[in-house]
Amino acid sequence: MNFWESNVQVLRTQYPALAEQIEKNAAPKDSENAGENNRDGAGIAVMSSAAGLPVIAVNGVYVHSPRDPVREGRRAAEALEEGDGPIVALGFGLGYAAEAAAEIFPKRPIIILERRIAVLRKALEIRDLGRFLSLHKIVFVLGKEGADARAVTGALRLFEGNPVMLRNRPLMQLDGEWYAGAERHIKTWVSKDEINRATLRKFGKRWVRNLSANMKAIRDFPGVGFLSSCLPPGMPVLLIAAGPSLDSLSPSFPAMAERAVVVAADTALRLLLRNRVEPDFVLSVDPQFWNVRHLDRAVALKSALIAESAVYPPALRHPFKRIFLCGSLFPLGRFIEDRVDPKGALGAGGSVATTAWDFARSLGSASIYIAGLDLSFPGLKTHFKGAAFEEKALTESSRFLPGETRSVHALRDGRPFSAPAADGGKVLTDRRLSIYAAWFENRFPLYPGLRNYSFSTQGLAIPGLIPAGPEELLSLPPRRQEIESLLNGIFARTEAAFYAPETAAARNARYGAARGELLGGLEKIRALSENAASLAENARRGKGEKRCAAAAPSRLSRTLDELDKTNREITESEVKDVAGFLFPPMAELEAGLENKESADLALERHLELSAKFYRALSETAGYHVEALSKKRSTAGKNNEIPPPHGAP
Repeated sequence: MNFWESNVQVLRTQYPALAEQIEKNAAPKDSENAGENNRDGAGIAVMSSAAGLPVIAVNGVYVHSPRDPVREGRRAAEALEEGDGPIVALGFGLGYAAEAAAEIFPKRPIIILERRIAVLRKALEIRDLGRFLSLHKIVFVLGKEGADARAVTGALRLFEGNPVMLRNRPLMQLDGEWYAGAERHIKTWVSKDEINRATLRKFGKRWVRNLSANMKAIRDFPGVGFLSSCLPPGMPVLLIAAGPSLDSLSPSFPAMAERAVVVAADTALRLLLRNRVEPDFVLSVDPQFWNVRHLDRAVALKSALIAESAVYPPALRHPFKRIFLCGSLFPLGRFIEDRVDPKGALGAGGSVATTAWDFARSLGSASIYIAGLDLSFPGLKTHFKGAAFEEKALTESSRFLPGETRSVHALRDGRPFSAPAADGGKVLTDRRLSIYAAWFENRFPLYPGLRNYSFSTQGLAIPGLIPAGPEELLSLPPRRQEIESLLNGIFARTEAAFYAPETAAARNARYGAARGELLGGLEKIRALSENAASLAENARRGKGEKRCAAAAPSRLSRTLDELDKTNREITESEVKDVAGFLFPPMAELEAGLENKESADLALERHLELSAKFYRALSETAGYHVEALSKKRSTAGKNNEIPPPHGAP
């Protein structure tokens, strides 16, 4: 049996889909109809290195060292950072570096990104890779026209920990654009986790306070599930984000609104009202105080608000005609929703524009026209004229901190870089905006029947987003009267079903029971954790100044049994996810703790870490209890959120 046959036999067992894909991509000499990847393989030359091992050159470029490819691959693998995250091989070649990485880091998964299927096929033909391929922690991402964000991030999603990159420089130079795109997706993935952790640390308590104040809104407002697929496919949707390109598009909005259902981000509402357009739906999902200021002096009595239950509370008291809630993104909100009234989930990619698009998609239209989705700084502009950010900067401007300085910070502080624009040129974007773009790039292919048109031709290029001019929408016939009749009928049916006396009474009873279960569960976790922390601290200290090793074995055994019992009770609690929402990272708790080699000292470390663990859990559970128990006079009389105009 030759190398090809033995390697493919392993592939058929371990990776049958990969084996089928490689076998279909026969070498050019085997088929007159070879695909693009095989044309890439036409320039592959096989040679022998000075060490007697096979190496290849692609279009005259050596992929590995012509002297000793094994030594070269091992050096590259040894230079990788320690950790438990996946190793991403950017360019497999003949696999020397990936093999070395698997040997040096046997517990780490390996993700192989190879642009040229013909190169991978050649590796299977001339090298024995059976042992390497038999590992159960290898994922392959093979080349397409442009690195597929879904494939790259889908592979990363399979494993925990931050990835490290093992680069084959010659292959990356041969297919620079493809590998640069793949590397960009990887860095975006890593940045997403970093930003999520930083966001939770900064705003976690704000989310809990907002949800606690808005808890009754989950009982009192219907969910977006009532609006799912409510539009016929032929009814277009106009989605308006808040990018700088709105300056040139805003004069066309009144005519556009006559032809499509208008969905707007709250950040764009005031601009629309200035142009005499009241959107059909306004999305607000940001929990911060400054975000609700976008609604200042924005009276939209014909609009329905689509909100997440953790928004800053005044947003739910704004004079919108109707209010719908989407499914909560946080354990506290989900706990109540699951027991009282599930609202219907919307996607969230960190920006109101991502949730607004997913809402627009959920309405059922087959075409969405998008304005202001720049996700970049076209013309070095950070926002449209008259945006709340601009007003705030100008209001707070001084001789020592002019408004222009804030604009420079907005351009500079997000780690800016140049990226392809929709019109084929280049545009400045940053790490945060590229994360939003990656979210769209992953989502668009999930709905192949949906056409997404973008009027932001100078904005960031996003695969699946079709560049278009305003005339694309303006050429459609006016349908405003039909749109309003359709939506009013949907709203009337929703209100009749949701606010029916019997339904409302049952929902109110479920709300009372869920709130009682939540508070009781959190109080129990707080008490259990506080007691467990004290037990661990006392056991570690022993009597007086004695070390834990000197404590009576029976008492220490009872303490450990009690800690195990506490852990089981907390793990089985229905509210454990709520209690753990604000829990700090384990690395933070372990900071300052030394690794102990002897059994006695290792036990002491375990008890010290247990004390810190349970103390932190007691604090986060207690914070939730205090937030939920706080009396709030700002939500209206008797702590009620007033119903929207038109609700019974």
